Amino acid sequence: MDTPTSRTSRSAPLSGGAAIIGADRGSSDGPGPEVMDAKTLTGDSVVNASGEKLGKIEAIMLDVTSARVAYAVLSFGGFLGLGRKLFAVPWSALTLDAGEKRFVLNVAKERLENAPGFDPDHWPSMAESAWATEIHAYYNIRPYWDDELSNHTGDDTSNYGRERDPRTSAGSTSPKSY
Repeated sequence: MDTPTSRTSRSAPLSGGAAIIGADRGSSDGPGPEVMDAKTLTGDSVVNASGEKLGKIEAIMLDVTSARVAYAVLSFGGFLGLGRKLFAVPWSALTLDAGEKRFVLNVAKERLENAPGFDPDHWPSMAESAWATEIHAYYNIRPYWDDELSNHTGDDTSNYGRERDPRTSAGSTSPKSY
């Protein structure tokens, strides 16, 4: 039987999710690391493959219409909150190091410094397809809306009567503003 645990490996699973390393996933005392409360991941540090600290997770962004984790928002730079820049990193670009309770992003610090980012007071429209495509291309990650789980053709009537979003297999092209 194909379970979430059996699909998890050192490389990113077919679902486009983050890979998991550093934990014996067969004997967890709690729900993680395959299924976790997003707020427990907010604030986790992010390092690169060389162990250099890149920043920390500020937010986890959901694509509500496709029921997928889209991005982790990483804060980088600044001092005492001044000059800090945020970066939306595709969720599948990250690896959860459950043993160290941190994430690994396989990019050099200099590459992250030059990545498309944004000011904490001026977030981009993350549902805009050109922006989303640019972010995924920068990190050389296949967009989550292109993977096989997003392109299912089952008899799903949960989006009956709604326009299709070209980035996903479901959802409205006019997202609700809050």
